[in-house]
Amino acid sequence: MTERTFSFEFFPPKTVEGMDKLRATREQLAQLHPKFFSVTFGAGGSTRDRTLETVRDIQASGSDAAPHLSCIGSTEESIREILAEYKSQGIRHLVALRGDLPSGSMDAGEFNYANELVAFIRKETGDWFEIEVAAYPEVHPQARSYAVDLANFKRKVDAGANAAITQYFFNADAYFRFVDEARAMGVTIPIVPGIMPIGNYVQLARFSDACGAEIPRWLRKKLETYGDDMASLRAFGLDVITDLCDRLLAGGAPGLHFYTMNQAGPTTTIWQRLGL
Repeated sequence: MTERTFSFEFFPPKTVEGMDKLRATREQLAQLHPKFFSVTFGAGGSTRDRTLETVRDIQASGSDAAPHLSCIGSTEESIREILAEYKSQGIRHLVALRGDLPSGSMDAGEFNYANELVAFIRKETGDWFEIEVAAYPEVHPQARSYAVDLANFKRKVDAGANAAITQYFFNADAYFRFVDEARAMGVTIPIVPGIMPIGNYVQLARFSDACGAEIPRWLRKKLETYGDDMASLRAFGLDVITDLCDRLLAGGAPGLHFYTMNQAGPTTTIWQRLGL
């Protein structure tokens, strides 16, 4: 059995205080020895400098950083510059995404899809980067159909991706079905489930509606019953997510990727409960 991969995702903070807080979070999570920390990249590269700064900070601390790189609204030249910058920093790991157009922008740039970005990275840098791509067990919100979405995923893999990280989900069956169907199409790369700890129902509902992650009806209804009782909501959320992770790992998932929301507590607790 291949070694399982665990990783944690951050977003680049907007303030100096946020950066200090993230440093403390990272130091706590680094004790769990993840394979890498990934750092998100705003729509149209809007957080480009902050992403780079956060990534530099992680690398300087001795951990492996994997910056997100989204291509929509970008030119080949701007992506080439970013790749050169990351290479010069000794970064060997990327998360390659299509990304969202920045609001108010109509120009999609020179890339339309993530597979074009992956192919471009390979053409420019050969095997320098380990490339992660996104996968959508519950179908990308803009995909025309399940079959089209699966074909898009296969294109990204064929373009040169090494591994995939899924959008978060709360239904393990959706993940296992997606993996089975990808394998049937000849996809052999690891498909690591994305995990979102539950800490704030309003925020979770907003995120989920935006990204197409389904909160099962029973779970929505149960979370609604807690109202402002955040302690009980978080305790229940920890039970739900620990059970989900347990089931995924028992079913053969090649690891877990935690969307930490820049907090160490929930992820660390789940980790301890799983006995990892």
